[in-house]
Amino acid sequence: MFGYIVVNKPELKIKDYDLYQSFYCGLCRTLHERFGRRGQVTLNYDLTFLAILLSGLYEPKEEIVTERCIVHPFQKHQKQINEYIQYAADMTIVLTYLKCEDDWKDERRMQARSMMYTLKKPMHELEKQYSEKIQRIKEALQKTEILEKNQCQDLDQLANLTGIMMAEILTYRKDEWYDVLYEMGDYLGRFIYIMDAYDDIEKDIKENQFNPFSSRKDDEHFDERVKVILEMMIARSADAFETLPILKYADILRNIIYSGVWAKYEMIR
Repeated sequence: MFGYIVVNKPELKIKDYDLYQSFYCGLCRTLHERFGRRGQVTLNYDLTFLAILLSGLYEPKEEIVTERCIVHPFQKHQKQINEYIQYAADMTIVLTYLKCEDDWKDERRMQARSMMYTLKKPMHELEKQYSEKIQRIKEALQKTEILEKNQCQDLDQLANLTGIMMAEILTYRKDEWYDVLYEMGDYLGRFIYIMDAYDDIEKDIKENQFNPFSSRKDDEHFDERVKVILEMMIARSADAFETLPILKYADILRNIIYSGVWAKYEMIR
C-alpha cells in the first residue's frame, strides 16, 4: 500500500524540495524519538504527505531543527517538528503494523511477523490513544480480507474499504474540515487500492494470490480503463483538496496530487 503518494522531484522548485525533505527528515526524527530505531525503519513518503497536508491546513507553531544524523553524518539537514508530524508518525506505526499483520496472514512472510513483534508494544499504546480510529481501520481491513477470500470482483466495494482507512488517517480531529478531509482521504484511498492492485497484478497471478484485475488483465484496452478509473478517483480527491484553505505548502501538495502519483503510475505501466 505504501509508495504511491510521492513527490515528482523534477517538477519541484529546489526550495520546495528542500522544504519537502525537511518534513521527511522531521518525520524520521520524530519516529526515532517516539518509537526508537524500530519506529524509524517504518519511515515512508506517503505519511510525509499527511504531515505536510495537516501542517498546511492548520498552520501550527513549528520548530526547525538543523542537525546531522546517521543517514547524513557529514552535512546538517533541516527537520520540521510539530504536532501534525507527531500524528503522522503515530499513523505510520499503525499502518505499518496492520500491513505486516495482513502480510503475515496472507503470505506467511517471516519479515512481516518479525516487524509485528517489534512494533507490538507501541501499537498497543497507540490503540489506547486512537481507539475508535484504529478500530474502524481494522474493521475495514477485516471486511477487505473477507471479500478477497471470497474472490470478490466488485472493484468499487473493495476500493471503498481502503477509502475508509485513508479517510480515518486524514481526519485528525472533528472540526469544520472533517468532512472535506474525509472525502479527500476516501478517494485517495480508493486510488491507492486500485493502483496497488494494478501494480501487483503480475506478481499476484504468478503467486496465485487474489487480485481484482486477474480476470481482466488480457481484456482489450485494459490499461486505458484502469487509467480512467484512477483519474476519476484522484480527481475527486483533488476536488476536495482544492476546497481547503491551504496556502502554505500548497505547491508541494499540488505537485504530489497532480504529478507525483502519475509519475509513479508511469513507472508501473
